[in-house]
Amino acid sequence: MRENFVINPKYSHLAETLREVLHNFSVRGEYVTQGERNVIKMVQLEGTSFNIKKFRTPNAFQALVYQFLRKSKAKRSFEYASKLIGFGIKTPFPVAYLETFSGGLRESFYISEHIDYDFDFRELIHNPRFKKRNEILRQFTRFTFKLHENGVNFLDHSPGNTLIVDNGNDSYEFYLIDLNRMRFEPMDFEKRMHNFRRLWLSRTMVKIMAQEYAVLYGKSFEETHTLILKHSRAFQKKVNSKKLRRR
Repeated sequence: MRENFVINPKYSHLAETLREVLHNFSVRGEYVTQGERNVIKMVQLEGTSFNIKKFRTPNAFQALVYQFLRKSKAKRSFEYASKLIGFGIKTPFPVAYLETFSGGLRESFYISEHIDYDFDFRELIHNPRFKKRNEILRQFTRFTFKLHENGVNFLDHSPGNTLIVDNGNDSYEFYLIDLNRMRFEPMDFEKRMHNFRRLWLSRTMVKIMAQEYAVLYGKSFEETHTLILKHSRAFQKKVNSKKLRRR
C-alpha cells in the first residue's frame, strides 16, 4: 500500500494529527453529509473546524486511471482551491489531501477549513421573496464574471456549490465548493453564457443577471439575455427528460 499525503504549509504542525484522523475516518468527527458517492465529516483541532471529504472508492478501471492517467478528485480539489485563492476567488481554504494506492487508487480524502455560511444559492431559487434577492443576484453575477475573467470554467457551477455569507450592509461573499470539475481556459462570450446553464434560473433571475453581466462584459442586454436563457432552458429540458424516462 502506497500513500501520498500533501498538506498546506499553514497547517504543517497538524500533519501527524490529520493523518491519524484520516486513518481512523470511520470513527472520527461528526457527519455533515452521508451521500451515496461521497461522505463529509467535520472535526475540530486546536480550535479550528475542518471538513473532510472522503470520495467514493473507484471501480477497478477507474482506480488505474486515477493512479496513472488522471489526478484524483482529492488532488484536483486541493490544487484547484489553491489556484482560486491565488485569483482572489473565495473557497474554503485547502488544508490537505491523502491518496492511498494498491493496484490503483483505493481511497482519497480532501480536507478544507470549515465555513460558517448563512445560505447557499438554492435559497434564491426556491424563495422568490428572499430578502435582498435581487441585490444578491447582482453580486453573484459579478462573482461569476470574476471567475470568467480569470479563465475559470467551473463545470459544476450549480445551485448547491456556492455558499453565501451575509456580511451586512448589503455585502455578500461567495465561496465555491465541490471543485474537482473545473477547467482553466480562456472564456469567450459563448462559454461564459453556457456556464450559467446549471444554475436552474427562473426568467426573472435570468433578466437580473443578464442586465448585470451585459454591463460588465460590454455586450447588449438582448444578446446576453438570449444566450443565458437558451442554455438554461436547454439544460433544464435535458434534466427533466431524464427524470421522465426514469419514471
